[in-house]
Amino acid sequence: MIIWLSGLLLILFVLAYQRISLALSSLTLAGYFGALLWQTQMSVIALIPVILIALLLLLLNLPALRRPVFSRPIYQVMKKALPPVSQTEREALEAGNVWWDAELFSGAPDWNVLLDLPAAKLTAEEQAFIDGPVETLCAMLDDWDITHHRQDLPEEVWDYIKQEKFCGMIIPREYGGLDFSHYAHSEIVMKIASRSTSAAVTVMVPNSLGPAKLLLAYGSEKQKQHYLPRLASGKEIPCFALTGPEAGSDAGAMPDVGIVCRGQHQGKEVLGIRLNWEKRYITLGPVATVIGLAFKLFDPDHYLSEQEAIGITVALIPRNTPGVSIGKRHFPLNSAFMNGPNWGKDVFIPLDYVIGGQQQVGNGWKMLMQSLATGRGISLPALSIAGGKFCCRNTGAYARIRRQFNLPLGEFEGIEEALARMAGETYIIDAARTITANALDQGEKPSVASAIIKYELTERMRRIINDGMDVQAGSGICLGPKNYLGRLYQVIPVSITVEGANILTRTMMIFGQGAVRCHPYIHKEMQALQHDHEKQGLAIFDEVIFNHIGFVLHNLAAGLWLGLTNSCLLKTPGNTVSQRYYRRIARLSAGFALLADFALLTLGGGLKRKERISGRFADALSNLYLCSSVLKHFQDQGEPEEDLPLLHWACQHTLYKAQQSLLAVCWKLPLRPIVFILRGLLFPFGKPYSPPDDNLIHQTAALLLSDNPARDRLTHGIYINRDKNDCTGRIEHAFQLALQAAPAEKILRDAQKQGLLPKGKIGDTCLAIALEKGIIKTEHAEIIIKADEARSLAIQVDAFNASELRNVHPLSG
Repeated sequence: MIIWLSGLLLILFVLAYQRISLALSSLTLAGYFGALLWQTQMSVIALIPVILIALLLLLLNLPALRRPVFSRPIYQVMKKALPPVSQTEREALEAGNVWWDAELFSGAPDWNVLLDLPAAKLTAEEQAFIDGPVETLCAMLDDWDITHHRQDLPEEVWDYIKQEKFCGMIIPREYGGLDFSHYAHSEIVMKIASRSTSAAVTVMVPNSLGPAKLLLAYGSEKQKQHYLPRLASGKEIPCFALTGPEAGSDAGAMPDVGIVCRGQHQGKEVLGIRLNWEKRYITLGPVATVIGLAFKLFDPDHYLSEQEAIGITVALIPRNTPGVSIGKRHFPLNSAFMNGPNWGKDVFIPLDYVIGGQQQVGNGWKMLMQSLATGRGISLPALSIAGGKFCCRNTGAYARIRRQFNLPLGEFEGIEEALARMAGETYIIDAARTITANALDQGEKPSVASAIIKYELTERMRRIINDGMDVQAGSGICLGPKNYLGRLYQVIPVSITVEGANILTRTMMIFGQGAVRCHPYIHKEMQALQHDHEKQGLAIFDEVIFNHIGFVLHNLAAGLWLGLTNSCLLKTPGNTVSQRYYRRIARLSAGFALLADFALLTLGGGLKRKERISGRFADALSNLYLCSSVLKHFQDQGEPEEDLPLLHWACQHTLYKAQQSLLAVCWKLPLRPIVFILRGLLFPFGKPYSPPDDNLIHQTAALLLSDNPARDRLTHGIYINRDKNDCTGRIEHAFQLALQAAPAEKILRDAQKQGLLPKGKIGDTCLAIALEKGIIKTEHAEIIIKADEARSLAIQVDAFNASELRNVHPLSG
């Protein structure tokens, strides 16, 4: 009997793991019990459980019997428990589509979905634009002058941006734009941001969430013909007004209203909208010539329909429209990009100012969410990778040329740890940015993945810059034209707060939206529960809920099997180096899916208020997405051997974070005894994954301390200045000379250890003795002197007199 019971458990395990259909599973069990009856002599009492199981299987396989007995009670309970979903929530949930994020949510990711994505490439025209106009623009920018003297871009920079159509990157050629890919857009913003964040934001905003994107997706042809050529050429400067004093992250609560009425426009009485609004934090608002405005539209006199509350609507309003007011400038953390409030008092506009015209009234929130699903995946990730690459290249070089205790800073273990984090996190950011932008170019609109990289990449950029400041120490905090890092440190919170504050993005959007959109069954169940016809809804629900049960059983079996084997027997892509990481992602994906279902089952609609739980689920999903992106990125770059430390550091770091997040979830879920069992199934031997070890940290940090292909790939695409009159140019020059002088300096240090030279700093006296004794040659001494002079110049900091400090901010007066 023990053997037969063990066999039954094994069969149930295999059926669940392989996700065998209910009908075939029932036949398999019927055959097994038939063999059991034939092989054994069972008493009548022992037959009762077998008969009951047979009846249960028969009942489950007949929908006409199953629905009233099983599905209807569950349907009714869930329908009552389902929290009300507002129209804005529904439109936000349905924005964009699902992609690789859904595969990770499935517990059994199909790697072809990710790996079949072609490698990101620039066209010849896009590369020429980056090598030409973008390079020229970067050379024109002086961030210290822009932020501390002008508080604006120089007039010639504005003119050049307009002349070269930087604001028309996403606009098709037929309307006078450049028609560049999302990947090219990201590369361009990244390069400009590595020179000046103020210039990058100025270029970024017209190509992100704003009038051009909305017009392309929803505008009438007349609107496109009028506005798009003017936006591409810079004749029109756009802004988009969404946030107000009373509506920030909860944009659906905006108090800004428009009333459908008749009024005068260009001397004629027309049907239109009378608007009153107040907005703030509007980038490009102070210089905008056309305002994209989101407001709630009402039709009390029923000019448009019988419905009074039409909904959120989006319109384009020329700045010179009577009643429009542009306020003073905000001053966002000493940045020079234009940002400020605007408001309108009894502003009358004709209906054809609505984007898409009358047929698009009330569709504004849907329009915004759909556009944000793509815009969020490009602009801020581009800013983030610019900061990461810039810091790696320059602070890494600084750690090589700056010496303490007669050693380069980078050779200290504490500094190595910071450098390794900088390099590894930058590799992660670049991978996720590139893969996601490329997915957008292939037609995907992954709203959850876009939220992941918005949150994760800006947060990781923050950690990189903080590490860079720790390495730079005093030279990082003394602002001035010689300081290349302080301004980046100042503006970090701008990326953290815009396009959805990071705290809410993590705790509400990534898992909150992901649990509905990416889960293979939750969204379908919700649609069935909200169906207008209960009978049809029940029929759909019946099919979906039993597929969902099979899904849970599969993940339960997969979690146990992959935990016992550490996924070593799982067939996945990859080579001998990378395959282990593919397997680990699959294992954690199964655990994530199982725990997510348990949370949804036990907490129901209350889960969206358990933000500490949803935030940790978001961390797990995000790190699995990032690790997947790293593997794809490594493959797309040809799997270079020099990049192996970056690959290992990035994968081990993200997998460890995902594991720890899942374990943290286990401490916060209800029904502790069941959670304890689930944790034991998923992690039967404890914590399998650890963060990067000391040897890997050393290898990763070393990549930033020498001139090598991995360093060049890691920092590729940013603006690299070799002008010795520029702060980063001085660092680059000193770095190259320090590497040239290193062999001769090693000879001198060895001689010091042997007592042939006086100990201490290698100065003029030491060099003279070394030359006299023939320890080094004259050319070696000359390169050491040049390197020391360049090093001394590169590590200088700024100092100001009182009058200079008083005049540093023209806006302060």
